[in-house]
Amino acid sequence: MLGDVVEACLAVGRTIVVTDDPAVVPAEAERVVDPGGGLGAAVATALAYAGGGHILVVNADLPCATPSSLRRLAAAGLALVPARDGTTNALSLPDPGAFAPLYGAGSAARFLAHAPFAVVELPELVDDVDTEAELERLAARAGRRTRALLALTA
Repeated sequence: MLGDVVEACLAVGRTIVVTDDPAVVPAEAERVVDPGGGLGAAVATALAYAGGGHILVVNADLPCATPSSLRRLAAAGLALVPARDGTTNALSLPDPGAFAPLYGAGSAARFLAHAPFAVVELPELVDDVDTEAELERLAARAGRRTRALLALTA
């Protein structure tokens, strides 16, 4: 899934991946070492590394992400894509200073209370994968890397 998300992001612009595993980051992307402490700390580290500008934060478990969906998210300005379970799948931050580490259960509501985020429900970004059943449900719409892996394990 991460490979499909990174591929979509690279088509849109500069791509920073926060991870401890350099093997999962393609040469075209930049890697920042995961500081530990969860998703909020990882995003804060990436934002500091990026140095400003309009930034999209895209979770790794979005196998249906496309360059088009990311461009639509960016065009929405200060915006978020909520997951069906009330967490947050993606953020558009024209000003990275609007970010606060609010991830976890109910995070979409916390982000909305924190700043005037627009809610953008893009099907390619709303559908995240938390279970094997969700992955199977999204298989036909997933990116080529995720589909290839699923074909190998079928």
